[in-house]
Parts: sequence; structure tokens; C-alpha cells
Amino acid sequence: MLLPLLSEKKITLYLKREDLLHPLLSGNKYRKLKYNLVAAQTQAFKTVLTFGGAYSNHIAATAYAAKEAGFKSIGIIRGEELVDRWQANPTLRFAQHCGMQFQFVSRAAYREKTTRAFLTDLQAAHGQFYLIPEGGTNAAAVQGCEEILTVEDADFDLLCACVGTGGTLAGIIRSAFRGQKVLGFPALKGDFLNEDIRSFVTRNNWSLQCDYHFGGYAKTNESLIRFINDFKHRTGIPLDPIYTGKMLFGILDLVEKDFFVPKTRILAIHTGGLQGIAGMNRRLKKKKLPQIDL
Repeated sequence: MLLPLLSEKKITLYLKREDLLHPLLSGNKYRKLKYNLVAAQTQAFKTVLTFGGAYSNHIAATAYAAKEAGFKSIGIIRGEELVDRWQANPTLRFAQHCGMQFQFVSRAAYREKTTRAFLTDLQAAHGQFYLIPEGGTNAAAVQGCEEILTVEDADFDLLCACVGTGGTLAGIIRSAFRGQKVLGFPALKGDFLNEDIRSFVTRNNWSLQCDYHFGGYAKTNESLIRFINDFKHRTGIPLDPIYTGKMLFGILDLVEKDFFVPKTRILAIHTGGLQGIAGMNRRLKKKKLPQIDL
């Protein structure tokens, strides 16, 4: 990738465009859903149910993938205040267009989504369903994310990926080639992700760089927005503000700080998420902040 800073610091950076896998089901969401839907079909389920927020990439992807595979889909959406105004939300409009049915729950109730009582109530309300967790991360999702890397990627020294629930990074850790290191950039605050990732991996070839969350999940500021727009202007590559924008900001900041040894070859994974830009721009407009270029 031709950025002056990289030449100056003698660092090679390539971006693997997983966002180009599919126009509507791109990046890690395609990978995470692949084997989950195979499992749902094998187990003869007719409905898939999952969880997410108002602008969730996972909700949009699950709705589309379920429709294409012939499933009914149900989305448990965080925020009961959305009941009467979800039509103004581009992500939820898309999911509903794909046939997803919504159940809006309070934030307090949403925090109970993994409890037996909550899941029993959902089953009573909706019947039998194949459960896909929030963000899509489970063993089937990690299996799908192991397929991100190919033999052409074996020559890189370092693999970088953004981290939400940890499934994508876990798949990359498990499939990394001998001698490669993996560096994750969490989009959330806190160090709980270490434990979540370790539940799927046994290798010690990875670490997390936790300084680039910009305040937490879905948080942003003018500096990040200007970086995303400048990056697109220089490279022609769009970044989302929740995940890949923060990761690339972090990578280039670390390059500038001489964090990487000269001649390091880095492969960063673009995990998609671009559908969320429209919703983010609505929020930025209300805050009178710059918009992300579409």
C-alpha cells in the first residue's frame, strides 16, 4: 500500500479486501455465517434467531443470508425505544426488507440474553430456532474465519485484524502460518476479550493492541473520521468507523511510533462493515461532526 509513511519506515502493508467477497454479505460476516447456516440446515431448523443493536452489521448480514438460504429470521434488537421509529434506521429497514422479524427489548433485558430464562421465553414466543449469538461468534464462526487466510498469505510476518467478539481473530490465529504473529485491535474497551479468544485457541502467536477503541464500541471522534476520509482519498479504499477504520488508524500510528521492526511485512484484514456508514453519518450529523465519505 503506497503511503509515504510506510516507505519512510520501511514497512510493507497490504490490505486483504474481505469486504469485496459479496456486495451485501461481505467480510467476516460471510465467514461467520457460512457454517452456522450449514449447521441449521443439517439440524432441520426453519428459523434462525440472533441479537444486535440498531446499526449492527451482524443483524443486516444474518437477515440477508437467512433469506438467501431459505430460513425465517428473527432479530432481538437492543433498545425498546426503537419500536415506533425503526423505519428511519437504514440497517433495520434493510433487515426487514430481507424478511427479518424484530423483537425490541430494553437494554436491561438485553443484558440477560444469554441466560436460560431469557432463551426459554424466546422459545415460547417464537418456537424452535437455531441460535446465533450476538456478533455471530461461536465454534462454527471460528471455523469459517479460518478460511480467510490462503497459501498466498504465508509470506507475511504479521497479520492484523479488528476485534469485536473475537471470532474472526480466533480463526486467523488458528490458521496463521508458522512464524507469523497476529495482532488484534479491539473496538471495545476492557480486557475481557483475552479470555473470550482463549476459549477458541491454544496457540500463543497473538496479542491485542487495546489503545485504539476511541472510547468504546461505536464511539468515534473527528480525528478518526478525518483519518477514514483521508485514507479513502489516498488509496480509494473505504473503511468503516466501528472496526477497520480504528484498526488502520492504529496500525499507521504504530508505524509512525516505530513499533514495528523495519522490513516487517504486514497483512491487515478488511472485514467489511461498510453498511453501517449510513447510520453513523446520521449520528454524526446530529452531533455536527464531519461526515464519512460514501
